[in-house]
Amino acid sequence: MSTENPDQVQEQQQQPEQQQQQRAQIQIDDSKVNASYANFCRVTGTPEELIIDFGLNPQPLGIPTTPIPVTQRVITNFYTAKRMLHALSMTVQRHEATFGVLEIDVQKRIRQN
Repeated sequence: MSTENPDQVQEQQQQPEQQQQQRAQIQIDDSKVNASYANFCRVTGTPEELIIDFGLNPQPLGIPTTPIPVTQRVITNFYTAKRMLHALSMTVQRHEATFGVLEIDVQKRIRQN
């Protein structure tokens, strides 16, 4: 006669499944990727989609006097956007833990230097 709790048995059975899911690696083919640099982004959207525009601001200090050229646009659903937010947040937290807090206000960064 087994003395194990049925919940414990189910939990033990689920553990290998969870470990298998964690170990699964997705293969990515980035041979056709186009890389570009951006120091500007604009986020807009609809109830169904999130639109993220990226561009290069030639005048990062002050208010630009010319339009900022948008060179890349990513359109995604909110589920993917939330996963991206989580991944970006964790990555920035690790970076700040290693290198210090990132000041996003350009004027404050200039005053500190």
